[in-house]
Amino acid sequence: MHRALTTLCCALTAVLATAWSATPPTPRTAPAATTVRTRDGLVRGTAHDGYRTFEGIPYAAPPVRALRWAAPRPAAHWSGVRDATRPAGACPQQAGEVPAGSTDEDCLHLNVTTPDGATPAHPRPVIVWLHGGGLTTGAADSYDVHRMATRGDVVVVTVDYRLGALGFLAHTTLPGSGTFGLADQQAALRWVRAGIGAFGGDAHNVTLAGESAGGYSVCAQLAAPAAAGLFDRAIIESGPCTGRPDRPFAPSSVPLATARDTGADLAAEVGCGSARDVPACLRRVSVPRLLAAQDTDQQPAYGTPLLPLDPAAAIAADRFHHVPVLIGANHDEGNGWAAGIIQAGHPVTPATWPDVVAAFFPAPGEAEAIVRAYPVHRTDGGPVLGAVIGDADFACPTARTGSLLAAHVPVRRYEFADEHAPPLTSGTPPFPLGAPHASELPYLFDLGGRPRDLTAAQHRLADTMIDYWTRFARTADPNGPSAPHWSARAVLSLAPDHVVPTRTARLRHHCAFWDALR
Repeated sequence: MHRALTTLCCALTAVLATAWSATPPTPRTAPAATTVRTRDGLVRGTAHDGYRTFEGIPYAAPPVRALRWAAPRPAAHWSGVRDATRPAGACPQQAGEVPAGSTDEDCLHLNVTTPDGATPAHPRPVIVWLHGGGLTTGAADSYDVHRMATRGDVVVVTVDYRLGALGFLAHTTLPGSGTFGLADQQAALRWVRAGIGAFGGDAHNVTLAGESAGGYSVCAQLAAPAAAGLFDRAIIESGPCTGRPDRPFAPSSVPLATARDTGADLAAEVGCGSARDVPACLRRVSVPRLLAAQDTDQQPAYGTPLLPLDPAAAIAADRFHHVPVLIGANHDEGNGWAAGIIQAGHPVTPATWPDVVAAFFPAPGEAEAIVRAYPVHRTDGGPVLGAVIGDADFACPTARTGSLLAAHVPVRRYEFADEHAPPLTSGTPPFPLGAPHASELPYLFDLGGRPRDLTAAQHRLADTMIDYWTRFARTADPNGPSAPHWSARAVLSLAPDHVVPTRTARLRHHCAFWDALR
């Protein structure tokens, strides 16, 4: 049961983060073209009403053939005008957020959305967005960021980076392996520092932001020495830096030795384990075969040149880049996974509850303590399982991350708490989901090319959140005249027409329990 439920939780990570793509995107109009000269050549984008978009711009050379499992190299210059009016291919992944999947390794591209009025002479703050998806799925083009760009008057960059085994395989014969996806993110940040000015972005005011695995990637970059000076602020959504491998619903890192063991297993599975030249053999393996062999979720390796320490340890030891941080999680992070587990045929009742808990907390004594602290009664099994997942994997690690960071840098903390957030999956769940994992994203972006399906009150909340996020990106202070005050000492609860400091007594009680269980 443990193996089945763990596999299910990993798959649901991708489903929850990508379900918006089930509906075909609304066709885009291109009323006019616009051209910008980059360091590598001219690009032709699209002029919309109030903003411009440039899609599929290469920030590094294609990581193919000898560059598969190598550090990203600079992109080649081009002559003429490069078409940037349509997205490039996503990085290799199974079908999901990208409906047909992708096998295109030429995927190190980014998209730029810039508001009218942003010029090299009058630059705007820059937000670089890293998508989620368990480091195995996701695409920059899934996020239509024009509302954030226009309302917040900021330039927004979305990034594709290597995923799955192609981004995070570790093997003793591959120098620097285990973190190539993180290296791609750094290459994109270097491109932004060097080239975003041509699009009207302020290269000296860059915020690195992400959600779920993208949020954890921000944590990794905070702890990565080579990322020093590449960004000025950080936004972490539902990707706490203190994630642990034994809490499988949230992202985390693993020791290099563990990652290499996993890499050796993959090499053997694709027929390269005993090859005389393992790297050469691996580089000949087809992308579909690699995708079929890789684990459902991926984890960066620490103890590597790029990531010397686990981000949790780096932050606890004050060995991270000192930039202001905005961090938070959702009120019901675990409910989507709990619903999926129930719908997969694992009911949560008083009789089954001890076995369900033991599947995820097998250490002696843990399951018994959790069952006592989170009792299941006749009809509340789903929400109780959701609370266990949410508290153990997200709420308490987010609180701990915020406290560790706040000892050294300015921190703003939030909890997204719209109990009627639009569902990210189709069908009727077995119980109301509230504000589950990824449910804040439609308040910041249009997902999968679809306009946001929000009520009037939810639209007001979305505007408030965009105002907070973009003011933070501008000055590190999210406050302004149009929204309730966000104190650095409080966790701000974000709900329609109810943006207030949240009461944290319950969370403190439950986090004390989880801290004692560590």
